[in-house]
Amino acid sequence: LTVYSFDGIVVFGLLFICTCAYLKKVPRLNSWLLSEKKGVWGVFYKAAVIGTRLHHAVAITCLSMALYLVFLK
Repeated sequence: LTVYSFDGIVVFGLLFICTCAYLKKVPRLNSWLLSEKKGVWGVFYKAAVIGTRLHHAVAITCLSMALYLVFLK
């Protein structure tokens, strides 16, 4: 699994979204890391919003990606 392949990019994106959504639930980290909504630091905020609003789709995608990596790759 490398970052340069398509499935590596998908895994990296899913892990990034899940991590940012988790950090949004921690009050101290939420105010520090996710306070900016624009610019470079805004990527963390946007990933956290995607992770919380689309949590069902993200969970299904994580599960299907895990099954793909374990059984098909």
